[in-house]
Amino acid sequence: MKKNKPLAAVMERPRAQAKSPGYAIHIGPMLKQARRSKQMTQQELADIISKKRTYISRVENDGSNITLKTLYEIVEKGLGGKVDIHLNM
Repeated sequence: MKKNKPLAAVMERPRAQAKSPGYAIHIGPMLKQARRSKQMTQQELADIISKKRTYISRVENDGSNITLKTLYEIVEKGLGGKVDIHLNM
């Protein structure tokens, strides 16, 4: 696995888009972009987090809702990033 851009840099553009009113957050494409930036296959990611490759594919294509626990596993354990969620009220 080759190190490239930090995960935060890869996800910066989608994060900015998510701040727009009426924008639904589609986490799957963001995860796919982050995985590809690490030059990691779906199978490699699946093996690291003990999930099936088909599950990773569904998540990346927004075909599966994921729990926060799974999001943490994918980002922190699988991709070596950090999940940071903020609520502004």
